[in-house]
Amino acid sequence: MKKILFPISLILLYSVVTFGQKGVDDQNKKIQENTNKTTQTVNTNSSSSGGRSINWGDGKTKVRDRLENPYRMNARRDVLIENVMSVLQERKIIVDEASSRQKEGIIVTQPFVFAKGAVITRNELSRYSVLPPSNTSWTRGRYTLTIEIQSIDGIQNNVSVTAKVEGRSENGLQSEWTTLQSSGAAEEEFLIKLVELVTGISPDEPKTDNR
Repeated sequence: MKKILFPISLILLYSVVTFGQKGVDDQNKKIQENTNKTTQTVNTNSSSSGGRSINWGDGKTKVRDRLENPYRMNARRDVLIENVMSVLQERKIIVDEASSRQKEGIIVTQPFVFAKGAVITRNELSRYSVLPPSNTSWTRGRYTLTIEIQSIDGIQNNVSVTAKVEGRSENGLQSEWTTLQSSGAAEEEFLIKLVELVTGISPDEPKTDNR
Protein backbone atom coordinates (compact mmCIF):
# COMPACT_ATOMS: atom_id res chain seq x y z
CA MET A 1 0.00 0.00 0.00
CA LYS A 2 2.80 2.36 0.90
CA LYS A 3 4.46 1.62 -2.41
CA ILE A 4 1.31 2.73 -4.22
CA LEU A 5 0.79 5.94 -2.15
CA PHE A 6 4.33 7.19 -2.65
CA PRO A 7 4.14 7.52 -6.45
CA ILE A 8 0.71 9.15 -6.14
CA SER A 9 2.15 11.72 -3.69
CA LEU A 10 4.97 12.52 -6.09
CA ILE A 11 2.50 13.06 -8.92
CA LEU A 12 0.37 15.43 -6.81
CA LEU A 13 3.44 17.38 -5.64
CA TYR A 14 4.68 17.76 -9.20
CA SER A 15 1.25 19.01 -10.32
CA VAL A 16 1.19 21.68 -7.55
CA VAL A 17 4.70 22.95 -8.40
CA THR A 18 3.94 23.04 -12.11
CA PHE A 19 0.69 24.95 -11.54
CA GLY A 20 2.48 27.45 -9.29
CA GLN A 21 5.15 28.07 -11.87
CA LYS A 22 2.52 28.52 -14.56
CA GLY A 23 0.71 31.06 -12.36
CA VAL A 24 3.90 33.01 -11.86
CA ASP A 25 4.64 32.94 -15.58
CA ASP A 26 1.15 34.22 -16.39
CA GLN A 27 1.51 37.01 -13.85
CA ASN A 28 4.90 38.07 -15.25
CA LYS A 29 3.44 38.01 -18.75
CA LYS A 30 0.60 40.34 -17.70
CA ILE A 31 3.03 42.76 -16.01
CA GLN A 32 5.19 42.83 -19.15
CA GLU A 33 2.15 43.50 -21.35
CA ASN A 34 1.00 46.38 -19.10
CA THR A 35 4.51 47.87 -19.16
CA ASN A 36 4.63 47.77 -22.96
CA LYS A 37 1.23 49.44 -23.20
CA THR A 38 2.35 52.24 -20.85
CA THR A 39 5.54 52.78 -22.85
CA GLN A 40 3.61 52.95 -26.12
CA THR A 41 1.18 55.47 -24.63
CA VAL A 42 4.01 57.72 -23.40
CA ASN A 43 5.76 57.57 -26.78
CA THR A 44 2.51 58.37 -28.60
CA ASN A 45 1.88 61.43 -26.40
CA SER A 46 5.44 62.62 -26.91
CA SER A 47 5.13 62.28 -30.68
CA SER A 48 1.79 64.10 -30.80
CA SER A 49 3.29 67.09 -29.02
CA GLY A 50 5.22 67.88 -32.20
CA GLY A 51 8.59 67.91 -30.46
CA ARG A 52 7.75 71.06 -28.57
CA SER A 53 10.18 72.16 -25.87
CA ILE A 54 9.94 74.71 -23.11
CA ASN A 55 11.13 78.15 -24.19
CA TRP A 56 12.54 80.08 -21.25
CA GLY A 57 13.64 83.15 -23.22
CA ASP A 58 10.43 84.48 -24.78
CA GLY A 59 9.04 87.65 -23.28
CA LYS A 60 12.26 88.74 -21.61
CA THR A 61 13.61 92.26 -22.13
CA LYS A 62 16.35 92.25 -24.73
CA VAL A 63 19.55 94.07 -23.83
CA ARG A 64 20.86 96.14 -26.74
CA ASP A 65 24.42 95.98 -27.94
CA ARG A 66 26.76 98.76 -26.93
CA LEU A 67 27.09 101.76 -29.19
CA GLU A 68 29.81 101.70 -31.79
CA ASN A 69 33.00 103.45 -30.71
CA PRO A 70 33.92 105.44 -32.81
CA TYR A 71 30.32 106.55 -33.31
CA ARG A 72 29.34 108.27 -36.56
CA MET A 73 27.28 111.41 -36.11
CA ASN A 74 25.69 113.79 -38.59
CA ALA A 75 26.80 117.18 -37.29
CA ARG A 76 29.55 119.70 -37.94
CA ARG A 77 32.72 119.37 -35.88
CA ASP A 78 32.27 122.74 -34.15
CA VAL A 79 28.72 121.78 -33.15
CA LEU A 80 29.90 118.43 -31.82
CA ILE A 81 32.65 120.08 -29.80
CA GLU A 82 30.08 122.36 -28.18
CA ASN A 83 27.88 119.39 -27.41
CA VAL A 84 30.81 117.46 -25.94
CA MET A 85 31.59 120.40 -23.65
CA SER A 86 27.94 120.55 -22.58
CA VAL A 87 27.84 116.87 -21.68
CA LEU A 88 31.07 117.17 -19.67
CA GLN A 89 29.73 120.20 -17.84
CA GLU A 90 26.47 118.38 -17.07
CA ARG A 91 28.40 115.45 -15.62
CA LYS A 92 30.66 117.83 -13.66
CA ILE A 93 33.78 116.60 -15.49
CA ILE A 94 36.46 119.26 -15.89
CA VAL A 95 38.34 119.70 -19.16
CA ASP A 96 42.13 119.65 -19.07
CA GLU A 97 42.81 122.72 -21.18
CA ALA A 98 46.55 122.10 -21.33
CA SER A 99 46.15 118.62 -22.81
CA SER A 100 43.18 119.38 -25.06
CA ARG A 101 43.40 120.62 -28.65
CA GLN A 102 39.86 121.65 -29.41
CA LYS A 103 40.66 123.09 -32.84
CA GLU A 104 41.85 119.61 -33.85
CA GLY A 105 38.81 118.00 -32.27
CA ILE A 106 40.65 116.48 -29.27
CA ILE A 107 39.28 117.03 -25.78
CA VAL A 108 40.97 115.54 -22.70
CA THR A 109 39.45 115.71 -19.22
CA GLN A 110 40.94 115.86 -15.79
CA PRO A 111 40.60 112.68 -13.70
CA PHE A 112 36.98 112.28 -12.58
CA VAL A 113 36.53 110.50 -9.24
CA PHE A 114 33.50 108.21 -9.44
CA ALA A 115 33.95 106.26 -6.20
CA LYS A 116 35.24 106.94 -2.69
CA GLY A 117 35.53 104.63 0.28
CA ALA A 118 36.38 100.95 0.56
CA VAL A 119 32.71 99.93 0.78
CA ILE A 120 31.60 100.97 -2.72
CA THR A 121 34.87 101.45 -4.61
CA ARG A 122 35.40 97.77 -5.45
CA ASN A 123 31.90 97.42 -6.90
CA GLU A 124 32.23 100.61 -8.94
CA LEU A 125 35.68 99.64 -10.18
CA SER A 126 34.23 96.28 -11.25
CA ARG A 127 31.71 98.19 -13.36
CA TYR A 128 34.13 100.60 -15.03
CA SER A 129 37.12 98.28 -15.35
CA VAL A 130 38.21 94.67 -15.67
CA LEU A 131 39.24 94.20 -12.07
CA PRO A 132 41.84 91.47 -11.50
CA PRO A 133 41.09 88.95 -8.72
CA SER A 134 43.01 90.01 -5.62
CA ASN A 135 42.59 91.03 -2.00
CA THR A 136 43.60 94.61 -2.78
CA SER A 137 41.87 97.21 -0.64
CA TRP A 138 40.55 99.73 -3.18
CA THR A 139 39.61 103.11 -1.69
CA ARG A 140 39.01 105.31 -4.75
CA GLY A 141 38.23 105.04 -8.43
CA ARG A 142 38.61 107.58 -11.21
CA TYR A 143 38.73 107.83 -14.98
CA THR A 144 40.08 110.27 -17.55
CA LEU A 145 38.27 110.68 -20.86
CA THR A 146 39.83 111.46 -24.22
CA ILE A 147 37.27 112.46 -26.85
CA GLU A 148 38.40 112.75 -30.45
CA ILE A 149 36.23 114.03 -33.29
CA GLN A 150 37.44 112.95 -36.71
CA SER A 151 35.86 114.57 -39.74
CA ILE A 152 34.59 112.31 -42.54
CA ASP A 153 33.14 115.09 -44.70
CA GLY A 154 31.57 118.47 -44.10
CA ILE A 155 28.71 117.04 -42.04
CA GLN A 156 29.62 113.54 -40.85
CA ASN A 157 32.12 112.94 -38.06
CA ASN A 158 33.38 109.96 -36.08
CA VAL A 159 33.41 110.48 -32.32
CA SER A 160 35.72 108.16 -30.41
CA VAL A 161 35.89 108.02 -26.62
CA THR A 162 38.69 106.43 -24.61
CA ALA A 163 38.69 106.07 -20.83
CA LYS A 164 41.75 105.62 -18.66
CA VAL A 165 40.46 103.96 -15.48
CA GLU A 166 42.49 103.98 -12.27
CA GLY A 167 42.00 102.56 -8.81
CA ARG A 168 43.75 103.70 -5.66
CA SER A 169 44.85 101.00 -3.25
CA GLU A 170 46.19 101.29 0.28
CA ASN A 171 48.19 98.85 2.38
CA GLY A 172 48.41 100.88 5.58
CA LEU A 173 51.79 102.39 4.78
CA GLN A 174 51.27 103.94 1.37
CA SER A 175 48.68 104.45 -1.34
CA GLU A 176 49.07 104.36 -5.10
CA TRP A 177 47.00 104.68 -8.27
CA THR A 178 46.92 101.64 -10.55
CA THR A 179 45.81 101.81 -14.19
CA LEU A 180 43.16 99.19 -14.96
CA GLN A 181 41.71 97.92 -18.22
CA SER A 182 38.54 99.80 -19.08
CA SER A 183 35.34 97.76 -19.35
CA GLY A 184 33.86 100.30 -21.79
CA ALA A 185 31.17 101.47 -19.34
CA ALA A 186 32.54 105.02 -18.99
CA GLU A 187 32.80 105.41 -22.78
CA GLU A 188 29.28 104.04 -23.25
CA GLU A 189 27.77 106.41 -20.67
CA PHE A 190 29.34 109.43 -22.33
CA LEU A 191 28.30 108.41 -25.85
CA ILE A 192 24.70 107.83 -24.73
CA LYS A 193 24.50 111.37 -23.30
CA LEU A 194 26.11 112.85 -26.42
CA VAL A 195 23.74 111.02 -28.78
CA GLU A 196 20.75 112.15 -26.70
CA LEU A 197 21.91 115.78 -26.87
CA VAL A 198 22.69 115.78 -30.60
CA THR A 199 19.73 113.76 -31.88
CA GLY A 200 17.16 114.31 -29.13
CA ILE A 201 16.60 110.54 -28.98
CA SER A 202 18.01 108.17 -26.36
CA PRO A 203 19.61 104.97 -27.70
CA ASP A 204 17.84 103.17 -24.84
CA GLU A 205 14.37 104.18 -26.01
CA PRO A 206 12.48 101.25 -27.54
CA LYS A 207 12.08 101.51 -31.30
CA THR A 208 8.54 101.67 -32.62
CA ASP A 209 7.43 99.17 -35.24
CA ASN A 210 5.93 101.09 -38.17
CA ARG A 211 4.82 98.02 -40.06
